[in-house]
Amino acid sequence: MSIDDKIKKSIREDLGLPSDEKTALAEAYVTQAKKFDLATEFLSSKLKRARQRGFEKLVKGLNDISAKLDTASREDADEHSSEFRSLKIDESYCLNASFLRALHFENISDLQSQLTMDSMSFLRLERDFGTFDDWQKDFIACGMASRSGYVVTAYNTFLQRYMNHVIDEESKHVPIGSHPVIVLDISEGAYYKDYLDDRKTYIVAMMKELNWERIEERVRAAEKIARITTK
Repeated sequence: MSIDDKIKKSIREDLGLPSDEKTALAEAYVTQAKKFDLATEFLSSKLKRARQRGFEKLVKGLNDISAKLDTASREDADEHSSEFRSLKIDESYCLNASFLRALHFENISDLQSQLTMDSMSFLRLERDFGTFDDWQKDFIACGMASRSGYVVTAYNTFLQRYMNHVIDEESKHVPIGSHPVIVLDISEGAYYKDYLDDRKTYIVAMMKELNWERIEERVRAAEKIARITTK
């Protein structure tokens, strides 16, 4: 199985999607959310449980929206207050939130992972940000600039480079053509109970425990996908 196939399979498993894509097309988005083993000591057990429950609610939201879309009228769709419009807007929010939360959880689910200077992840971040330290500074700055959402390092297939992005409220400011490789949840619910308003300390703590083995797989998959889509 190729690296990008492994990542697709992992995301599908995280969201409870059937592994067989043909089966998935005939079913609702999600059946059950994966329970993550968040081994980090930088978050309390209470907060970990709360974030897992939040993820499960997002997954349930996708199920509910999928069921409603099956019967929503396409003929009555308009740009003002139609049921179809509302469902599609909610669908985008829940899809983005579910994927981003799953990617974020994967980032902090393996404390044994180490970044090596000869990895593609390190070399690409050095290439596109000048130095690895410059990437870290930019990533932290994006995290501080986010109002309530995520900071994401993503590979842009059009620009063919890695960039950090501020994503507010899950569905705002998501660049087209970007494949996320590093995701950190910056919403207040992700840290406030443990860190109060000291967001920067939370960001730095989470960056110490990034799962670089998983990130390496995403980097390789993103660039492989980019080579296919930009031919």
